[in-house]
Amino acid sequence: MKVIDIMKKSVKDSLIKKGTKLLSENPEKNIEKLFDVIRKTVKDKESIEKINVVYNQYKNNTAIGDYIRNLMKTADSNCLQKFFSNFFANAVWYGMPKRAKILQEKGVKLPFVILISPSMRCNLSCTGCYAANYSKEDDICYEEVDRIIGEARELGIYYFIILGGEPFFIDYMLDIYKKYNDCMFTPFTNGTLFDEKLADKIKKLGNVIPMISLEGFEEETDKRRGKGVFKKVMNTMDLFKDRGILFGVSTATSRNNINTVVSDEFIDMLIKKGSKMSWYFIFMPVGNKPDIKLMLTPEQRIYLGKRTRQIRSTKPYFVIDFFNDAPYVGGCIAGKYYCHINSKEDLEPCIFAHFATENIKGKKVIDVFKNEFFRELINRQPYDRNLLRPCMMIDNPNIIREVADKIKIKPTDEGAEKMLHDEDFKKKLDKVASDFKPVADKAWKEDFNEKGNYKMSKG
Repeated sequence: MKVIDIMKKSVKDSLIKKGTKLLSENPEKNIEKLFDVIRKTVKDKESIEKINVVYNQYKNNTAIGDYIRNLMKTADSNCLQKFFSNFFANAVWYGMPKRAKILQEKGVKLPFVILISPSMRCNLSCTGCYAANYSKEDDICYEEVDRIIGEARELGIYYFIILGGEPFFIDYMLDIYKKYNDCMFTPFTNGTLFDEKLADKIKKLGNVIPMISLEGFEEETDKRRGKGVFKKVMNTMDLFKDRGILFGVSTATSRNNINTVVSDEFIDMLIKKGSKMSWYFIFMPVGNKPDIKLMLTPEQRIYLGKRTRQIRSTKPYFVIDFFNDAPYVGGCIAGKYYCHINSKEDLEPCIFAHFATENIKGKKVIDVFKNEFFRELINRQPYDRNLLRPCMMIDNPNIIREVADKIKIKPTDEGAEKMLHDEDFKKKLDKVASDFKPVADKAWKEDFNEKGNYKMSKG
C-alpha cells in the first residue's frame, strides 16, 4: 500500500472512531459536534460547502432539520454508527477517491453501488411477477456472492442493494452481511418473513437497511401481493421501529396507485410507523409480460416529481424519485453510478435495462467493468439535454436500439427482446416517448429553468 493510501485510511479510521463515539454516547445531543468532526476531517472546499448546506438546514428548523433530529432520537445507536461508518465514511468519503484512482490509472469506471439478485425465489406469488417459478438451483451460490462482494469491496465499493426474489428467503445472506460488516446493505423485501428473532439479528448487524415494498394501503397492497400481506408488513414495521432499525419503503407507482402513495395520509402513516425514507420507481414495461397500460401518464409522471420535492421540503422524511430526480445526478445513472448482477450473473446496466454483454461468473469484478457496453452508454450521456427525460428505453428508445446495432448486447429477458425486435412494441415505446416529450419540456423549463447537474453526466 502506497504512503498516500495509508494516510487516507488513517484519516478515514480517525473519522469513524470520532464519529461513532459521538453517536454511541448521545447522538441527539452530539449532532453539532458530529458536524464539526466531519468538517475538520473532510477538508476540500466543495465537500465542506455541501456539509454546511445540510448544517444550515438543521439549524434553521427546516423539514431536513426535523428529519435529522428525528433520526438521531429514534434510531438504534449501533444502526446509526454503522450508517455513519459504512455509508458516509467508507462508501462516500473513502470509496469515491479510491474508485476515481482506479479510473485514472486503469481506465475502468466503477459504480458507487452494485445491485445483486442472489436468487429469484420468493414466498409470494404477486400478480405480474414470475419470481415464484424459480428453484434453488437458479440461485447464485454463497461462495460466488462472497467472491463478488469481497472483490468489489477491495475496489472501493462499499454499498450493495440486494434484490430478488425475496432477499430474506436466502438464509446465507445474513452470513454475508455479518462477514462484510464495514459495508452497507439495502435488501428490497416484501416484509412478510420477519419475526422478533430475525428483527433482533438485523438490529445486531446494524449494517442492513431494509426497504419494504408497498403498493399503498391495504386495498392496493393486498390486491397485488395477496390477502393479509399489508398487515404482515405493518407488523414488520412495528418490529423495526421498536428496535430502532433504520428502514424505508419502496413503491412502484402506476396509474392505479399514484394518488395514494404520494398522499399526505400515506406519508404520515409511514412516518408514524418509523420509516425513514421512501424510494419511488415508476412502473416500467419490462419482464416477461411488459405492459404499457400500467405506466404513468406524462402528467402523472411530472406530478410525481413535484410531490416528491414538496414532501422533502415540508415533512421530516427523505424521499427519492428514481426518474424525476435525474436532473440532480446528470440524467441516467445506469452503468455509471450503479449496475445490476442478475441471478444468472449477467451484468446489466440497470435493474430495468435487461441487457448484457458480460457474465461475471468466473471473472474478476474489475475485468467485467471494462466492457464496451457500459463505456458506450456513458459516452452518450446525457441522452437528452432535458434531464427529465433520462431513460434510454422509455424516453429515448432510439438509444438502446443504436447501441444494440453497434455492440452485440444480449437481451436477458423477453421484455428486453421485444424492445429491440418486436415492431409493434417498439412503436408503443416510441409513442410513450413522444407523448412525454412536450410535457417534460414544459416542466424542464418551468420547474428547473432548463438547468441540471451536467457535470455528473459522464460520471
